[in-house]
Amino acid sequence: MDYPNDQAPGAPVRSGIPEHGRIPKYYAVKARIDRLVGELGEGSPIPTERDLSEEYGVARETVRQALRELVLEGKLRRRGRGTVVAGPKLEQPLSLASYTEGVRRQGRTPGRTLVSLDRFPCPDALAAETGLSRGEPVWHLERVLLADDERVGLESTYVAVARVPRLDADFDPDSSFYAYLRGLGLAFGDADERIETVLATPREALLIGTPPALPMLLIHRASRDPEGRPLERVRSLYRGDRFSFSARLHG
Repeated sequence: MDYPNDQAPGAPVRSGIPEHGRIPKYYAVKARIDRLVGELGEGSPIPTERDLSEEYGVARETVRQALRELVLEGKLRRRGRGTVVAGPKLEQPLSLASYTEGVRRQGRTPGRTLVSLDRFPCPDALAAETGLSRGEPVWHLERVLLADDERVGLESTYVAVARVPRLDADFDPDSSFYAYLRGLGLAFGDADERIETVLATPREALLIGTPPALPMLLIHRASRDPEGRPLERVRSLYRGDRFSFSARLHG
């Protein structure tokens, strides 16, 4: 199969052109706007829907659909009544490292805002997932994730009270939970991790500050210490338009 000489590595095959060669009108407009985005810098405004529809000779709804997809892909962002070029996505490594470490490696300032810190008896479902005992006291720590003060995700952490009995008194909610555990002498051994694509619930969308229709990346992680004992259970919800994930594989 022949590909265009300017086909970017990793781009969709044949830049998304179907084998029958008929390109949806909105997609042709999207491709042209995408090229424009590549020429502009982060934060630069793009022309209005009216200007784009006149330039490309298409209906405003066609332009609107193209812009909507580019926003969902994270290449554009809504700002006020206009649309601007978005910055690169945050790349989070799939490893036993904290969110704080991953964001700092990219020159961004991490942060978290506390939503709640509750203590309750471990329910059956959590006990089955983690190996904790049913009814065992458990902390639930919920925080909004920030990058340069922009809300980008929501994190729920479950950990046995016996592991961190003074979490409510000693832990700074804006800091790294992993650094806090290491400071207590608790080490990570291994973890099971699962990633899926979901839509945020109305509550989650409100906390993160996104429309409910925006795709999210959901990571489930169950971590253990070097002796194989349960350490934490984390549910991390990341904005699909602001995050990508990477891993190094060994054969």
